[in-house]
Amino acid sequence: MATLVIRNIEDTVHKRLKEQAAAHQRSMEEEARQILRQSLAVAPRGHALSFGQAMRAIFEPLGGVDLPEIPRQPPRDPPDFSGPEWDPPT
Repeated sequence: MATLVIRNIEDTVHKRLKEQAAAHQRSMEEEARQILRQSLAVAPRGHALSFGQAMRAIFEPLGGVDLPEIPRQPPRDPPDFSGPEWDPPT
């Protein structure tokens, strides 16, 4: 395995990485590896993904959401525009 050293990281980025790693109960090093894996796993080199494929690659590791089925009613009848009140002015 290779080693990667990143220098001159902004203090705010370092702090956010530290907080995110703690929230995921990982070391900062492991959190950085996970972020790199996720960001680079979106598409094989030279193959562009569609928007939907890219979104799926980002969110699929987070798990799915089951949404409740929305009950539907039959559509209403269209309005009736026949009659003298709808005739154009003469």
